[in-house]
Amino acid sequence: MNQATKRRLEAAGWRIGSVADFLGLSEEEAMLVEMKVVLSRSLKRHRVRKHLTQHALAKRLGSSQSRVAKLELGAGGVTLDLLFRALFAAGVTIDQIAREMRTKRRPAA
Repeated sequence: MNQATKRRLEAAGWRIGSVADFLGLSEEEAMLVEMKVVLSRSLKRHRVRKHLTQHALAKRLGSSQSRVAKLELGAGGVTLDLLFRALFAAGVTIDQIAREMRTKRRPAA
């Protein structure tokens, strides 16, 4: 957000902050949310890159297409365990995941 917009919103009474501030997340909770976001985006990117449909990935995972869609969206009921299993089913290596976790993290707001 540019500074002029930020000043205008603050002058109108809006508070500017991060999602973690808004939700009252601890630093640890915010890191977990960020990790899920990075892994979810990574899953979709790798699935598309490998020309897999959500249905095809679901078959590899032993799950449903709707579950894969929820994984890619980072939906609330998605666990890190299932995200990792889906990434592995898509052919992603531990090294690739670690590299993405290091390079894709956004700085805390």
